[in-house]
Amino acid sequence: MHARRQLLTAALGTALGVLGSAPAFAQTTVQIGFSSPLSGAQTAAGQDNLGGVKLAIQELNAKPITVNGKQVRFEVLAEDDQADPRQGVSVAQKLVDGGVRFVIGPYNSGVTLPASRVYNEAGAVVATVASNPKVTEQGFERLFRVGASDSQLGAKMALYAAKEMKLKRVAIIDDRSAYGVGVADEFAREAKAQGLTITSREYTSDKAADFTSTLTTIKASKPDAIFFGGYSPQAGPMVRQMKSLGLTAKLLGGDGICSSETAKLAGNDMVGDNVWCTQGGAMLNRVNAGQAFVNKYRAAHKRDPLTYAVSFYDATLLIADAMQRANSTDPAKVAAAMAAGNYSGVAGSYAFDAKRDLKSSPVTVFTFKGGQPTPVAGL
Repeated sequence: MHARRQLLTAALGTALGVLGSAPAFAQTTVQIGFSSPLSGAQTAAGQDNLGGVKLAIQELNAKPITVNGKQVRFEVLAEDDQADPRQGVSVAQKLVDGGVRFVIGPYNSGVTLPASRVYNEAGAVVATVASNPKVTEQGFERLFRVGASDSQLGAKMALYAAKEMKLKRVAIIDDRSAYGVGVADEFAREAKAQGLTITSREYTSDKAADFTSTLTTIKASKPDAIFFGGYSPQAGPMVRQMKSLGLTAKLLGGDGICSSETAKLAGNDMVGDNVWCTQGGAMLNRVNAGQAFVNKYRAAHKRDPLTYAVSFYDATLLIADAMQRANSTDPAKVAAAMAAGNYSGVAGSYAFDAKRDLKSSPVTVFTFKGGQPTPVAGL
């Protein structure tokens, strides 16, 4: 009898010990997939994007949200798509095969177009800044664009060039990527509507480094500016080569060149008010939340954010907010909450139309000062 009492007491003590060590809330883990170029020419952009996601997840986990009675812990699964469409599809397949149903990215339109089909078939929720209009024209109900489209970025750069910069003649170069062609097409369409003369349209690639021949051809037509549909790894050297050829035209572009990487690759002393670009989102330096984000990002990563860190940050918090409103981590319910809601982020307001484009996407025009993109006007 005495031995039995001891056993019961021991068992009760063990049970109480287990209960005492249990967390106040049950926990569930949600994996957030991430796809961007983490190697190659666009590494800086990819690392910038990842920094935004990591900062958001750090904040979410520091003050856990509760969904359906469980505290949610977020984990990021970061994959390098190398800005390559085929690699982007491989990344997508790897993520969905691993059970990931929430993805931030891809960054490039050329990667997003084929990869999004994989995500769609798996029922994953995707938040991307890819700007080619075709991305959302596919009709995927769980694919959301969290940045401006090419039609907004290219057209508003053309509008600003005509109305504010008073330019008359522009040449166009694109890098043949889905993004580059898309934003250049939209610039050309609006430029013609504004009465600008398109002196020529030339092509390069997103792997090129020497633009001397193309720029020499363009110089003969004496444009006031060159619009480049492409990214910083090409824009930087292009600025340097324009200077060496004595080409005084300004370089215009979309968000792909709106980064300190452009100045870094050109040589900071070569980039100033000779380079202009558009980027989706409000002017961060005009809102308290914008400067607070910059300060937090700098403290966390020991570097300043580039173009889209804030959008990747917002996208992560947008998904978490939708989970809370849906009281579920089921992708279908989260997507429905995102589609019906209106989340106020750092870069702007996230309310979506039927195509899952932003109903209102402010665009900011930048030039460069001290090697950094500096906002000039909101459109």
